[in-house]
Amino acid sequence: MTESTVSTFVRDLAPAYRAADETAAGGAHEGAELVSAEDGIRALLRAIGEDPDRDGLQDTPGRVVRAFAEYCSGYAQDPVAVLRKTFSEVSGYQGLVILTDIDFVSHCEHHLAPIVGKAHVAYLPSTAVVGISKLARVVDAYARRLQIQERMTAQIAQCIEVGLAPRAVGVVIDAEHGCMTLRGVNKRAPRLRTQAFSGELATDPQMQQRFFDAIAASS
Repeated sequence: MTESTVSTFVRDLAPAYRAADETAAGGAHEGAELVSAEDGIRALLRAIGEDPDRDGLQDTPGRVVRAFAEYCSGYAQDPVAVLRKTFSEVSGYQGLVILTDIDFVSHCEHHLAPIVGKAHVAYLPSTAVVGISKLARVVDAYARRLQIQERMTAQIAQCIEVGLAPRAVGVVIDAEHGCMTLRGVNKRAPRLRTQAFSGELATDPQMQQRFFDAIAASS
């Protein structure tokens, strides 16, 4: 079977995965969508030469659908809402708030292969700050979707801009992509870095360098 045929099977399953996620989150999609998704997994197993009815694979379609409902649970979340609870009593704090090494696992929208990496987030408060766990939750809300790293980087930055209205935002993501390490060119080492800056972080090289130094110090 050709790679393009397998890719077609996988691509056709993506909407069903999302429907399964909405079901898990209490949405309107129920049994029919789940059955359709599981049937798609069985078709994929047959396409790669497996027997979905053998003992070891009989429950695999259901497991895969449930797994992707978890992998893609970010569709059911509102990342901006995560940032609504802020704190204004910062005693005149004027520096960057930097959170490094936020682990995440996402999935490439082209091959559904894992993207495993770390996100680093910085912002310069204007009037309020947010609990640091909320920054990690924003990263997870966007990571737990079918993604490309460039878009995910921009989405996190834009979310912080909208949610906190800070003077500056910076997001740097370093990640390894399964679509490159597990297939195709099969290169094990490369990590992709993407970055997004706004406000003073986009115009102040010294502030940017402080952010990069913090990332390097945590490695």
